[in-house]
Amino acid sequence: MRAGDELPPLEIPVTRTLIVAGAIASRDYQDVHHDAALAQEKGSPDIFMNILTTNGLVGRYITDHFGPSAVLRKVAIRLGAPNYPGDTMVLTGKVASIEGGIARVEVVGANGIGRHVTGTVTVQLPAMEGAGA
Repeated sequence: MRAGDELPPLEIPVTRTLIVAGAIASRDYQDVHHDAALAQEKGSPDIFMNILTTNGLVGRYITDHFGPSAVLRKVAIRLGAPNYPGDTMVLTGKVASIEGGIARVEVVGANGIGRHVTGTVTVQLPAMEGAGA
């Protein structure tokens, strides 16, 4: 693995259940994440995913690629287009740098209306088995 390498894309179906479960799991009880009628009253076409669920999915994307021994050191994301039920978010990533066992990965998550999330993840890579042997 080296700077410039691209991670394979990960498609995540954005279901109503995923949005509500993510909000509940992160103790985010704002009605826009679970009540469609109240979300519409506030100007949204439907409920939408909260940032903590997005943050978790970005982390999953990185650890799915680098393995369960990888350690997330920093996840810095910015939200854009909302994730609404019925859409699909596609996460993509590119290794920006690797130095001293630490990789910096630029991540984008796009859906049908645009970029939902952009950011950078700093991850401590797992020690390679047999390294130094």
